[in-house]
Amino acid sequence: DVVLDPETSASLGDIEPGTYVRLMVSDSGHGMAPEVLERVFEPYFTTKKQGEGTGMGLAVVHGIVKRHRGAIAIHSEPDKGTIVEIYLPRIDAPTAPLEEGRIPYPRGHEHILFVDDESSLVAMAQHMLERLGYQVTVQTSSLGALEAFRSHPQDFDLIITDLTMPNMTGLDLTREILKERPEIPVIMCTGFSELLTPEDAKAIGIRELIMKPIHTRQIAQTIRRLLDQTNQLA
Repeated sequence: DVVLDPETSASLGDIEPGTYVRLMVSDSGHGMAPEVLERVFEPYFTTKKQGEGTGMGLAVVHGIVKRHRGAIAIHSEPDKGTIVEIYLPRIDAPTAPLEEGRIPYPRGHEHILFVDDESSLVAMAQHMLERLGYQVTVQTSSLGALEAFRSHPQDFDLIITDLTMPNMTGLDLTREILKERPEIPVIMCTGFSELLTPEDAKAIGIRELIMKPIHTRQIAQTIRRLLDQTNQLA
């Protein structure tokens, strides 16, 4: 734990003074030049070649930290590595009644297509959804996901896709899928709320917009609700 005084908290982005949990990650890599460091939180800014990444990683992290009333600071110099510090406000009391944890998650057996270009997130999501009873097909490529869907469009009952991915965004993937199956429910996941509003998502045909990080209870309830709604309309 660290205690931030008013001056320090203001320098970190005008967060509230108080007690915070600090997470620090460092490496001994190439580091970043000042002009790169100034832009690391900009959406779509990347030093990678086209097709190798979306430039959304740190922008997403920044958005998640800010939503939790925290701050993130990066210190880096060329040839000296990088240090990332994340500050999250300490919470002393439970955030929810203990009884809530005893309520079983809604389950199902339907076939879900899950798409995200982060392989670690895909692995965790597959494990989570399979524990809820669902059959899960995963793709780390939006183009691969579209190919899998077009090969067997009637095999899938629900789509969960990330918003920002190389080559084809989640929005474009959704549009292509809905051309073939307008009734299939689509859940869009993103860590950067400024890129897509719930109203814009619904106008495209997306049934639900979920902010990262994904919580098991939230996604379980959302999946079950959308599938039940679709079954009632069938």
